[in-house]
Order: sequence, then C-alpha cells, then structure tokens
Amino acid sequence: MANAKPPRRTRNRLEAITSDQPPKQIGTYGEAMQWLQGHYNLERHLGGKDTSPPSLERMRTLMELLGNPHRDIPAVHITGTNGKGSTSRMLVELIGATGLDVGSYTSPHIDRVNDRIMIANEPLDDGSFTQALSEIAEVEPWVIEATGHSPSYFEVLCAAAYNWFAATAVDVNVIEVGMGGRWDATNVIDADVAVITNIGPDHMEIIGPTLADIAEEKAGIISKESHVINGESSPELVAVITGNQHREKWQRHQDFDVVADRLAVGGRLVDLATPFGSHQEVFLPVNGAHQAHNAAIAVAAAEAFFGRQLDTEVISEAFQQLQLPARFEIVQRHPMIIIDGAHNPPAASVVAQTLFEDFVNEQQPVLVMGANKPRDPMEFFDALRGPQFSRVIATAANWPRAIPADELGLALKGSGAEIEISPTVPEAIDRAVDAATETGTVLITGSLYVASEARGQLLDTSR
Repeated sequence: MANAKPPRRTRNRLEAITSDQPPKQIGTYGEAMQWLQGHYNLERHLGGKDTSPPSLERMRTLMELLGNPHRDIPAVHITGTNGKGSTSRMLVELIGATGLDVGSYTSPHIDRVNDRIMIANEPLDDGSFTQALSEIAEVEPWVIEATGHSPSYFEVLCAAAYNWFAATAVDVNVIEVGMGGRWDATNVIDADVAVITNIGPDHMEIIGPTLADIAEEKAGIISKESHVINGESSPELVAVITGNQHREKWQRHQDFDVVADRLAVGGRLVDLATPFGSHQEVFLPVNGAHQAHNAAIAVAAAEAFFGRQLDTEVISEAFQQLQLPARFEIVQRHPMIIIDGAHNPPAASVVAQTLFEDFVNEQQPVLVMGANKPRDPMEFFDALRGPQFSRVIATAANWPRAIPADELGLALKGSGAEIEISPTVPEAIDRAVDAATETGTVLITGSLYVASEARGQLLDTSR
C-alpha cells in the first residue's frame, strides 16, 4: 500500500500526507491488546530517564485525522493530586441520573484496560474495545508520517475514548487527567467545566519541583470558556489556579462545601451546599470523610454544567448506584479485608484516618504494603501510621516500577513496626489473613497495581 492516503474522514491539511506503511488490521481482542502493548507506556517508566519534552503534537494530529471527535461533545475535565477517580465516578452517576448518557475516560485501570473507557461507569465490552482501538490503528501510519513518532499507549486509549464517545453519541464526556494537566494527552479539549480536586506533593520530579509548579500544570486544563470548580483552598495555590483566564469560578469553602458529615451505617450522611442552594442528608455508600469532599466537588461540577440546582432526590438516587473500586473498598468481612489504591502520603493519611477513626477495633490491623519507584516508601508509611499495625508485610506487585519486596522491607526496618517480607501479593495476602484471624482487619495498599492484584485474588474481576 505505497503512498496510501488517510481515511476519507479527514478534511484538513493532513490530506496531503502520504504513508508507505499500511494500517494495522485488528480483528480480535487479543490482536488489539498486542498492538496496544507495542506502544510506549509512560506509566511503566514514570520517574525514569525518559526526558522527552512534553508535547500535544501527536495527540492533536491524531484528533485531526479522526475528524476532531473531541469537539463534538461537551466535557467536564478533572485533575488534581488525589480524588480524581472518585470524583469522576460520582459525576458520571450524577449526570446520568438526569437521563443523559455519559462517557468517561480514566486511568490507570484497576482490573482490565477496558475500564479506562466507560459509558455510565460500565467499561466497554471486548468487541467494542477492539473496534475502538482498530480505528486508531487505522490512522496511526499518518500520525507517524506527520510527527515522526507513534502515539503513546495513553494517547491511543485517550483518542479511542474520544472517538468512540462521538461515534456512539453520548451526551457528555467526563475526562480524568492522567498526570498534571497542561501537557496531558486529554488536554486537547476545551472543557465546559474544569475541576481541580486538590494540589499535593506527588510526581514532584516530573511536574514540580514546587506545589506552585504543580498547581500551574494542573491549571493548564482551564480555558477561557471553562467554569472552574476549585477544591484546593491554599491561598497561594488558589492564586496560581485562578490566574488562568476562565469564564466563572466556584471556590471550595466560599461557593461550595460540605456543611455536615456524619458517619452512618455503610457510609456517610452529608449536607452539601453550592451557589444554587443546599442538599440535606445525602447518603454516600462509601468510606472516608474525604469522600464527602469529593461529593461536594462532584455536585458543584454537575450543577455548574447544567447551570441550575439538581434535585436532592436526583443526587441521592445517583449516589445509591455509586461504587468506588479500590477506594477503601471492603471486599471481605471475616477477617475484614480493605483494599485501597493510595500511593502518596496525602492519600495514605486519609486512609489511616478512615481506618483508625471510623473502624475502631481492639485488635491491631495487619498491613500489606507495596510501593512503586521513585516514591519514598517511608513517607507513605509514616503518613499511614505504620507503627499502629500489628505487623507489616512488605510485598511487590508484578509491575516494572514496583520496589522489590526485600528492598521495601529493608527500607521499613527500624520504623517501629514488625516487618515481614513476602515477594508476591497473593502470598502476602494469605499470610496477612492468617495473622489477622477471623476477628481482625487487613489493609492492602501502597499502589493501584497492588490493589489490582489483590482484587483479582479476592474478587471475581474477570467480567
């Protein structure tokens, strides 16, 4: 197929580009996975020696070749150090409860890569996912010809999401940033609502080195047409965020907030306020006081999107359907086994608060912990109140950036906790369950990859 032309959908300057490379033909899910895995995956090498300058050139070229599907659907764009995934899932349920079809793109996945592209918080089935990737493979040769590089793993999936949502005519896109914001592949959209959950010390070596630098990167998702929902309350960082031109801004503690938050059976009972009014006694079927903060952001974002107040009954109905995999998720009761994908000190701190203050048990809990490079595991361990666990089982996920279990165990020595080493997550879980007995508690945390393996062992996640 020498001098092949791009697909007929293209109607722009890229028409002139030719390619000597035929498009990849994908017919099965296995072929789609093999093709996807052949693309550079920054998630596998984060914090490594790759210092390629950030650019949206490949993503913009890809979008043009696809006919700019990201412009067809209004979007809510979500960034922040923690809480993005929870807030995204809440927002999908809120908008969906009004009768609209909502597509969402999130990362990384917990169970299967299909989980990154969802409609109504349900991942694409294998057939649809295969078709979504095949349409990106169809135009890839012209991306390479135009930019000199293949799109990355993340860019392929992001483009597939935008393209699939446009083709299936969803009403709204809820898009979660992968990392940062300004140079993230998702940031080819001009979102109607731009959400910043918070700013914390994560990925400092890439988007830092200061919190102000991180705030500036995340504020890069804001366009002049965006209604900004800002959950960060530090005055210095608020000044950085609101320095970007925007249409309107709602600020946490000023324009929206959690008015009351009470522990309830199976979750929390919260009162929320936005500029449109208040919502009393909304039940959240999830664990942790931090989830009330995420809920306030999600409700504010939904009301900003619609430009009106939502009925409290609609909000309650939406949250009845809410599920947050690997967010203080209780997957077993005897012993109680909790899985949380926390991977940085601020997230560890809220996990510890939830565990030690909301789930009081006379018996000290057992910790299964893994961690990824380049993070400092002791900072995470200290934030998690490590010495309050009866024993700590250091382990490692089957992931290239995982700190080996023996290396992690050595790093935690002298912390004041009893440290054991188990090289694999399944083995670590078995040892923790034996140690906890039926009346105890096991917390599994430290990375989403540890959480994913734990869910795979303890739940049926094959779907």
